[in-house]
Amino acid sequence: MADEMENLENTNVEDDGLISEDDWAAAMAEQSTTEASSAAPAAPAADIFPAFGGTSPAGGMMNELDMILDIPVQITVELGRTKITIKNLLQLAHGSVVELDAMAGEPMDVLVNGTLIAQGEVVVVNDKFGIRLTDIITPTERMRKLNR
Repeated sequence: MADEMENLENTNVEDDGLISEDDWAAAMAEQSTTEASSAAPAAPAADIFPAFGGTSPAGGMMNELDMILDIPVQITVELGRTKITIKNLLQLAHGSVVELDAMAGEPMDVLVNGTLIAQGEVVVVNDKFGIRLTDIITPTERMRKLNR
């Protein structure tokens, strides 16, 4: 490790910020020497990561899904949008009403990490707003929207 650090510190860098061809050749030779000196052959990926191997048991798909189930995602419900001038924006005060392009009673878009996945209607549950999903966007429909 100390030798590697010394090699890094002694690397000749040309004035234009690029590493010379000699340095590249030395680095490639060092890499091939390191690869040749390793005694044990590299284990196949399926041995290192058995959950992703092709010979996983019948429950393998569930094990793969279990790995991602705790990843947090951002869910956003979009009520509508509008464009206003900076002048009008600066005039907004407490109690101002901003008109949106969505109509009352119209389905609201549900986005996960910025991607539309469903539409729904606003509901109130225990004095909090919620959304009841009315239409789930299929993966095929999502791909079709991406191609537009």
